[in-house]
Amino acid sequence: MGRAKLLLSLGPGSVRGSAGASPSLIKHALSEEPMKSRVDHGDVATRGKRSTQPDLSNKSGASDPPTGANPSSLTAWERISFAITYALASGLLACLSLRGFHRFGQWFGTIEWLLNYKRRRRFIKALRSVLGCDPTAAQRRRWGREFFINQRCDRLFYLIFDRIPREQALKLFTIGNQALLDEALTRGRGVYIALSHHGAHHVAGMLMALRGYKVAGVRDRREGRMRRYIQDRFDRRYPEFRRVRMLFADSFPRDIYRCFQDGFVLGSAMDVGRVRDPRQKTQTVTIFGARRPFVTGPLRIALRCRAPVLQGFIIPGSGFRYRLELIDLVSDLGGAGSDSGGAGSDSGGAGDEEAIVATTLATYAATVERQVRAIPSLISRI
Repeated sequence: MGRAKLLLSLGPGSVRGSAGASPSLIKHALSEEPMKSRVDHGDVATRGKRSTQPDLSNKSGASDPPTGANPSSLTAWERISFAITYALASGLLACLSLRGFHRFGQWFGTIEWLLNYKRRRRFIKALRSVLGCDPTAAQRRRWGREFFINQRCDRLFYLIFDRIPREQALKLFTIGNQALLDEALTRGRGVYIALSHHGAHHVAGMLMALRGYKVAGVRDRREGRMRRYIQDRFDRRYPEFRRVRMLFADSFPRDIYRCFQDGFVLGSAMDVGRVRDPRQKTQTVTIFGARRPFVTGPLRIALRCRAPVLQGFIIPGSGFRYRLELIDLVSDLGGAGSDSGGAGSDSGGAGDEEAIVATTLATYAATVERQVRAIPSLISRI
């Protein structure tokens, strides 16, 4: 899933045009013709451009399309090398058990921390930027080692996830404030979860799918080849993963509208390292003392569809345990996105949307700062 930003959803039936978004917006969003400029506030500008994504509307009533992993694009050498790596990891898991395999990951991460001095220096530089001061030598050693261990354990768990029994895997994942998510989903407008690049989104996505949530993701087109190989294994091992919808960050925003209409929870990371496509809608935000552009397209679409907006943060624990913490960002949208006063539907809607976006981004940035400073080993942008 790469730096996958996730769509998480329970699996009841779809919600049609009465889901809360303006009928005109839904009509444009789901039409097969390019959208006009009045809905050109999404993740990308769309004038004169057709979507390269498959139609996800599921009009025939058939099962949802697969994740989009495309192992056929891998070279023969890549397929062989990935298969060997997977076989070695599976053998270690069989010999050591899951707990022993986690200890192996801790040992492996510690060795990397000792040997990879260049990456260690980059982490220390990022740590100074996050904390706003120079950490002590003991803090640098402790948080640096934890950073390498977290990174290695996340990758190992992702690699051998399909080898873990379902019942055991379900016990490894918890959702803080899950009632907030479930209540938001009952409104029938979908939910947007604003994630951060600090955390293992691909791991959380797998575990959410295994728990019965329909999962999709917005990812970079330059998806890692190992990730595509592993996703293909998931598709064949678990039927749940064949319901996953994978969208590209620079794709046509029609599919995002459709996800909210169908009751999905759209999750994406707004704190991008860099904006890869100049057509993406962004807004500059102050975070960790620096001004950075945040991608706001999915957030704006959520506001138009009157979907509740939550913020999620993924925290790793011992023994390959993960916890998704959720907080409420925007739950009461009032008239935003409604037929009479929604953003883009009248002269005052655009101003209301901009005010909500600015307030939401400020809260989002403050929460990311607080969480990362509390657990500095979760830093990922180095």
